[in-house]
Amino acid sequence: MLSRKATLNLHGQDNSYFLGWEEYEKNPYDDHHNPTGIIQMGLAENQLSFDIIESWLATNPHTTGFHRNGNSLFKELALFQDYRGLPAFKSELADLMAEIRENKVVFDPGRLVLTAGSTSANEILMFCLAEPGEAFLLPTPYYPGFDRDLKWRPGVEIVPIHCSSSNEFRITKSALEEAYRHAESRNLSVKGVLVTNPSNPLGTSLSRGELNHLISFAIAKEIHLVSDEIYSGTVFDSPRFISLTQAVIDRNLKDTDLWGRIHIIYSLSKDLGLPGFRVGTIYSNNETLLAAATKMSSFGLVSSQTQHLLSCILADKKFRRSYININKKRIKRRKEILVAGLLSAGIRCLKSNAGLFCWADMRHLLSANTLEAEMELWKKILYQVGLNISPGSSCHCTEPGWFRICFANMPEEAISLSLKRIKAFVDGIRTSHRRLGQSLVL
Repeated sequence: MLSRKATLNLHGQDNSYFLGWEEYEKNPYDDHHNPTGIIQMGLAENQLSFDIIESWLATNPHTTGFHRNGNSLFKELALFQDYRGLPAFKSELADLMAEIRENKVVFDPGRLVLTAGSTSANEILMFCLAEPGEAFLLPTPYYPGFDRDLKWRPGVEIVPIHCSSSNEFRITKSALEEAYRHAESRNLSVKGVLVTNPSNPLGTSLSRGELNHLISFAIAKEIHLVSDEIYSGTVFDSPRFISLTQAVIDRNLKDTDLWGRIHIIYSLSKDLGLPGFRVGTIYSNNETLLAAATKMSSFGLVSSQTQHLLSCILADKKFRRSYININKKRIKRRKEILVAGLLSAGIRCLKSNAGLFCWADMRHLLSANTLEAEMELWKKILYQVGLNISPGSSCHCTEPGWFRICFANMPEEAISLSLKRIKAFVDGIRTSHRRLGQSLVL
């Protein structure tokens, strides 16, 4: 006899976002061994700047050998460490977060809770902020993993804030109020709003106006604001990134009740391209929450060896600044390659300034304006074209025909092949429509 969580399919992995990964794993593209296989464009992973970090490691071998001043640190790192984390690492992490925000926000290392990635950070926050059955509002489209992170173990309900392509999916006051009313109609107690800034899957950072809408809404409803800012270091174009914390400070709200209801999620998975290191963090000014979250973090700690290595890397300020700047330029260049290639195939993308993906508009390729038609198109792209991209419905987008396409997790040659495949597919649809005497609006 097993528990209800073990026996019921409540994890959210039946989502097409995860199903596409499964199909890719059955038939992965390899330029030598499987050139007709599926190319993985559903993984928001940054592989563009490994060479920079590897070069630094090659010139600083003492860090991977766990030595300091010629003395071994192995025993020190191998023995039990305080689960609050190594002070040196937390200090460097707080400094990095401030630098990414142009030092307009100062982070106290003592208010950082280290977690095994942002997944763990989001789940811990939900355990601290809400009871099972209470709700958080999330603007759509949103990262499909939130259905797992917020709902599976914490039991939090997600109520969508419906955003529209008519204003480039920006958050509006009316959308916030409508979502709140919808939660009330379901007898759900709303505990807060969670946003990703910059957005996954849109690749856009929140505007000053959107942040002010959120802040005013949180004040009026006396609820929490959680900002997942794991892509903050990927902002490669204007407008510049504005952290939720900065927006609150700019409105002189630091000494109000709201200050204790502002919580930031960060990790090194996207900005430094280190998801396998499992480094995430919660930042909050709520002392009770910090105490509880720190205790909960003991179920998913970041290893002392990982913290030591990363503290050495981040302590090299000159290297760190150089990495961030070069990485942003590489992300921008790769994004421009994808956008231009898609446009030549007749597919436009939402204008973006951040992230490791594009939000592509394929509504004109649908056989009908329905979610069923979107799934039909997705399956053709997955099985016939050989590309795993994420359909908008997997991100809870209510407008059929939008897709998230990742571009930073593969060599440039694979991007070129992907664009050739998608162009041939769209050209085939054009030809088919001509034969039927129909027109394809591009």
